[in-house]
Amino acid sequence: MSEHKKIPATVVTGFLGAGKTTLIRHLLETANGKRLALIINEFGDIGVDGEVLKACGSETCGEEDIVELANGCLCCTVADDFIPTIEALLARDPQPDHIVIETSGLALPKPLVRAFGWPEIRTRLTVDGVVAVVDGPAVASGLFAADPVAVQAQREADEALDHDSPLEEVFEDQVYCADLVIVNKTDEMTPEVLGATSRELRAKLRPSVKMIETSHATIDAEILLGLTAAAEDDLDARPSHHDDEDDHEHDDFDSFVVELPELASPDILTDRIEALFAQHDVLRLKGFAAIAGKDMRLLVQGVGTRLNSYFDRDWRTDEARRTRLVVIGLHGLDKAAIEAVLQDDIGAAA
Repeated sequence: MSEHKKIPATVVTGFLGAGKTTLIRHLLETANGKRLALIINEFGDIGVDGEVLKACGSETCGEEDIVELANGCLCCTVADDFIPTIEALLARDPQPDHIVIETSGLALPKPLVRAFGWPEIRTRLTVDGVVAVVDGPAVASGLFAADPVAVQAQREADEALDHDSPLEEVFEDQVYCADLVIVNKTDEMTPEVLGATSRELRAKLRPSVKMIETSHATIDAEILLGLTAAAEDDLDARPSHHDDEDDHEHDDFDSFVVELPELASPDILTDRIEALFAQHDVLRLKGFAAIAGKDMRLLVQGVGTRLNSYFDRDWRTDEARRTRLVVIGLHGLDKAAIEAVLQDDIGAAA
């Protein structure tokens, strides 16, 4: 197959809660008839992001075009999961015009880009671009600052920031590998803070990398797709903290599912989650909730101390009305205590 007939693929990376799924939903809405296929790589046991995207009802991407991989890291299981998934997509008639891969928030993008050099797919696909979605307010708060002295000072001043360096390395690896960096949630930043944050981030990037500032990850497909970066051909130009490692592990992170009965109101759940964030070092919480008297399910997504929830679609007749939440955090989370907070049964964890 000649070079110009390769199907382009876009890798969307970004830290937990940065806005990757919101970005892809907007991408689907502005695809202008281009047939897209999505690979959603979940970290956790339920496919929250995939379900959100399937509910968007886009004509350019039906449910059959969305594939979920629930192992948490594509690059760790390339042969077992990624290659067969790609081959299945390429076998479809008609083939997709473009493939979009949303990585887990904990994933390192460079090993995934390297997978496009595998013999099974290197003549059929090209990495059109790596897009890193950045949580602007989080970066502005110094959560991923490169200066270790400043990081240590912040850790000593704020117990909530007492995280080890792997999170910073994941964040930096994502932007180091990117062809386009999207600084998201600018509506939560003052012009002065946004300007300073963008300048600091720009200093980390290769000169050829483009940077765009967005609110609610609003960027059209004509900008996001068609970067023609062929990222698999210039891996050496994309530095990584893990270049000298043969492999990488995600043992620094834990995730588990908490199931709850139907709740009387959304406020009951959000109050419990806010209490959880105040008491435990949870990086991300996401899932769906069943609310009594409501025909629609409640989508819940929280990162840091920020929590969003809204009713996204009706419960289907073939699915059970239940509340299931994925909790993600650094290794060592107290699962029993966290479950007790979410179940409003504090005494059970004593």
